[in-house]
Amino acid sequence: MSAVDKPTGPAAMRALTVGLQGEVFALPAETVSEILDMVPVTEVPNARAFVNGVINVRGKVVPLADLRVMFGMERTPPDADTRIVVTEIDLDGEPALVGIIADKVHDVTEISDASVEEAPKVGMRWPAEFVRGIGKHGDDFIIIPDMGRIFGSKGDRDPSFTTDERKAK
Repeated sequence: MSAVDKPTGPAAMRALTVGLQGEVFALPAETVSEILDMVPVTEVPNARAFVNGVINVRGKVVPLADLRVMFGMERTPPDADTRIVVTEIDLDGEPALVGIIADKVHDVTEISDASVEEAPKVGMRWPAEFVRGIGKHGDDFIIIPDMGRIFGSKGDRDPSFTTDERKAK
């Protein structure tokens, strides 16, 4: 290993931190393509409950997801701080763009791999199967969602989160 290849310290994840109802979540910074103000949303009939609809991002149709629904939080109307984080995820082995609603975008930070722990199976407010880990940054906890499981189509989501309006009637 040359001096150029040698790591300079513990491994870390560069993450964009976003707020969802007062909680801080981290998205891998290298997957974020842009951050947008709220734009018009076209609703999609019979979409999963956490998918608000689709948006136009530079001529591409991009699904818009509200992770608050997946994490059992209240869906609130957008305000002056609300942003859409456009990110690329691996969806069943293929890259896909998705928009994620954030109550607030904080900053890009580094989360040391050593500070990331597995989500506890009990006592959590969020479904543990959708959490890749919980990192510590200073005195704060940062939730690292498992985007592949949240958006995946292989039946690994809790069906109670995928209900549509027809089932609510």
